[in-house]
Amino acid sequence: MIQTTSSPSRAPLVALVVVGAILLLLPLVIADRPFELRMATLVLLFATMGQGWNVLGGYGGQISIGHGLYFGLGAYTSAVLSVKFGVNPWLGLPLAILVPTLYAVAIGIPCFRLRGHYFVIATLVVAESMFQVFTVWDWVGAAIGLELPVRPDGWLNFQFHRDKTPYYYLALGLLAVVTFGIWRMGQSRLGFLLRAVRDDEEALRSLGFSPQVYKSIAMAISAAILGAAGVFHTQYVLFVDPFSVLGLHLSVLVALFAILGGAGTLFGPILGAAILVPLSEYSRVAFSGSGRNVDLLIYGFLIMVIAVYRPDGVIGWLSRSAGSRRRAGASMKGQGQ
Repeated sequence: MIQTTSSPSRAPLVALVVVGAILLLLPLVIADRPFELRMATLVLLFATMGQGWNVLGGYGGQISIGHGLYFGLGAYTSAVLSVKFGVNPWLGLPLAILVPTLYAVAIGIPCFRLRGHYFVIATLVVAESMFQVFTVWDWVGAAIGLELPVRPDGWLNFQFHRDKTPYYYLALGLLAVVTFGIWRMGQSRLGFLLRAVRDDEEALRSLGFSPQVYKSIAMAISAAILGAAGVFHTQYVLFVDPFSVLGLHLSVLVALFAILGGAGTLFGPILGAAILVPLSEYSRVAFSGSGRNVDLLIYGFLIMVIAVYRPDGVIGWLSRSAGSRRRAGASMKGQGQ
């Protein structure tokens, strides 16, 4: 009986160790294949962004389609510090995280007074307004954007020109730190209160807690994660412009990663990114050019399928399938006895 009850509890840990080992060794297999290495790096980056959205949208239940704004603010802050003031990206990282965090808290004060689709529309309006501002703001390059100076290759300058493998490990480290932090948050008092906000805001208020405060905390954490991802993206491509870091398509993608994988679950955004990023990259190759319209058609179709058939995402489907197999196995075992 002791082995029977303990083995299932060890199964997720074993799976996590196996996946971690695969991710650590993956560059050794694809190091000489730039397309696959780039795609793997993007999977890790977008999974981190999905985790950031999941804090507010999954755990807190506040659906946002404007989270690309915080990614863009982090990217632009890092780029401006580097181009205009010559600040090392590592030294500029704290400020590039702080700027979107403070902005998120500021806009959350009026936006969190709204609920449901009104809040969704508000996040869209704020993000689109900021996009329009950056397209005409000459000091940050307007629609043309900013190109970062090329500095000597190495960890000190956060630039790797000959071998892109360090970017992969940086993205993996960022995802690991963020995922561990969210896991700890989910087990903490804050995590339980965020889920209470999502499930029944009025009941939480009746117990003497302020939903507004915990929504703001979730928004701040979410924006900080997106801001850090924006810094990584800026150093990875050495270029930033409104269309690549503030576009609406980015906000939709960030939300879709978590929703497809399973909003409110720890590994849902990672699974969603692992499905959608290769789908997007290979569709670009198959249909030539940017393939953006094809991407949007696929994403729209997936949103409809998830909304109708699997609201709990792929993680929910896998959990139910595993539960059904366990029940079927137990039933057969009982019949055999």
